[in-house]
Amino acid sequence: MSHPSSIDWDASFFRAVSEDLADDQRWSTWEHTERLNRGPEPWPEWLVTSAAAIDTELGILKSGKEADVFLLERAVPDDPAQSCLLAAKRYRSSERRLFHRDTGYTEGRRVRNSRDGRAMARKSLHGRAVEAGLWAAAEWTALKRLYLAGVPVPYPVQIDGGEILMEYIHDGEAAAPRLHQTRPSPSELQALFEQLRDALYTMTELGLVHGDLSPYNTLVTGLGTSAPRLVIIDVPQLVDLVANPNAYEFLYRDCTNMANWFAAKGLSIDGEEFYADVVTRAW
Repeated sequence: MSHPSSIDWDASFFRAVSEDLADDQRWSTWEHTERLNRGPEPWPEWLVTSAAAIDTELGILKSGKEADVFLLERAVPDDPAQSCLLAAKRYRSSERRLFHRDTGYTEGRRVRNSRDGRAMARKSLHGRAVEAGLWAAAEWTALKRLYLAGVPVPYPVQIDGGEILMEYIHDGEAAAPRLHQTRPSPSELQALFEQLRDALYTMTELGLVHGDLSPYNTLVTGLGTSAPRLVIIDVPQLVDLVANPNAYEFLYRDCTNMANWFAAKGLSIDGEEFYADVVTRAW
């Protein structure tokens, strides 16, 4: 995610000061969200859960082919201590999406409702609507599972239809840069690679594959400090190593894509060897 140039940072905070909401505001949806659609407990201390909070849209962080990500401030009026920033990922309806993921990602994925399954197979209007909704639900489920397993992903706050609210990953006052935008020092490069390796170890042990991992959907914070942090994002296409026949191909691509970037920056790592190392965790 790049720093959104359209945001006036000096005027963005604590705008929730009146019951007369502006066009870019709404009452917090937390109170009305089903418990299963909220993030894992214990909830982080930074998260505002008050029913009196107001969500204010501050600008767009990223515009994608299938979803857009917006920056929200959730704040309680007249209480600066209760304020947090969230990333709101909003999936487009099927007819507005500019990109349709390869069906290789969805092989092995099942829906409980047989009517929905048949409609998806026929690519009917109802089936396309069901499939579009599945991507948001899939990312929500994936985020929760990965977060609970200790994989470095944004904390999943809540899901409401096609909108997922999650932790806003930032580096000071700006959105955290993507890995491909960074120039880590040799020691930072090593630390970030070790975090990546451990994350892939954990995912593979769980029988899961990101499926689209690259330096473009990993974020980095803390460069120039003693604790650089790698965060993996965009996980709606998470695939199962057992159920999906393409899973090992996707895992190979994930490993080699990432290894090649680190190697190009000076780290002594071979993509083939890295894949061989990671794949043993599935056995």
